Amino acid sequence: MKIVIAPDSFKDSISAQSAADAIAQGWKEVWPDAQIITCPMADGGEGTVAAVLAACGGERQRAEVRGPLGETAYASWGWLPDSHTAIIEMAEASGLQLVPVDKRDACISSTFGTGQLIRAALDEGAQRIILAIGGSATNDGGAGAMQALGVQLLDGHGQELAPGGLALANLWRIDLSGLDPRLAQVRFDIAADVNNPLCGEQGASAIFGPQKGASPEQVRLLDKALGLFANHCAKALGHDVRDEPGSGAAGGLGFAAKAFLGAQFKPGVEVVAELVGLAQAVEGADLVITGEGRFDAQTLRGKTPFGVAQIAREKGVPVIAIAGTLGEDYQDLYKHGIDAAFSLASGPMTLDQACIEAPRLLWERTSDIARVWRIAKNQ
Repeated sequence: MKIVIAPDSFKDSISAQSAADAIAQGWKEVWPDAQIITCPMADGGEGTVAAVLAACGGERQRAEVRGPLGETAYASWGWLPDSHTAIIEMAEASGLQLVPVDKRDACISSTFGTGQLIRAALDEGAQRIILAIGGSATNDGGAGAMQALGVQLLDGHGQELAPGGLALANLWRIDLSGLDPRLAQVRFDIAADVNNPLCGEQGASAIFGPQKGASPEQVRLLDKALGLFANHCAKALGHDVRDEPGSGAAGGLGFAAKAFLGAQFKPGVEVVAELVGLAQAVEGADLVITGEGRFDAQTLRGKTPFGVAQIAREKGVPVIAIAGTLGEDYQDLYKHGIDAAFSLASGPMTLDQACIEAPRLLWERTSDIARVWRIAKNQ
């Protein structure tokens, strides 16, 4: 019997690797002779680097960068030396997790630190850079990242613009002469589960700006500033990508990556699945077990269990999902490759208690599932 275990992390609880290990232990308790393959997963957000390194080996690198509000931060990124591939989780350098709630400011936060991580990957000899762009604190259209890579954004007096999306309203000229020439030799992939355009009612500012501290008036000003930035970029680069799906991801970092770096947009779970070899692992499997912290209709929008289920369905392999919480309309996923879903909690408990006890709960729930599987197999 071959079982593939491919969960995401359970947010604020355990990593994807720890979740996979707990599920494996639960299955082995009932089926000690089963062949278990663990493939920790992620969808382009928090935990992407950890999941890839856990499955592929590689190295965790660390760099001193400029945080979203200009403070010094220490960000890690993943390095796969055999393929010269860097995995950069932009939230490490420019993430909302780095900014206290009362200090969040979408007008001045910058992606400069993410650009510094890209430069660090170039220094290491990267031939492919994967940008996992979930969880940003920024709304600068990726301008800061491009400045870190040598692009000059100048106002009407020839002075470099201040950090942040609002400063783009003063943009007069883009100077590409200092752009790092090594970028042209690198393949860039954007790993994300957001397909918004850069501007407009569904754009970066309107949809994501408020959670980053923007007031309704600031949302309007930021959207206008990003539109001006896009106009100048189209003039300087000869193409306009503002309306392409994913350009609004990470406060517009998706736009800059597409416009300046020629990045290709892919659902994050697909990128991670490719790196960890999930399709090959699922080949010939009897069952796939996946999971995440919350399982509901939102999971259909490119979250890990959905992506895992799509791959398993192509191989004709059934999928069971284990979630911390089964939310509203989770049953919709039964139409998309999930065959059964189970909640982690064994009874009434607080969220904090469930997070603390997640490894044990995963073990016990998987053991229960394995016992039912044994009954089905023996019939």
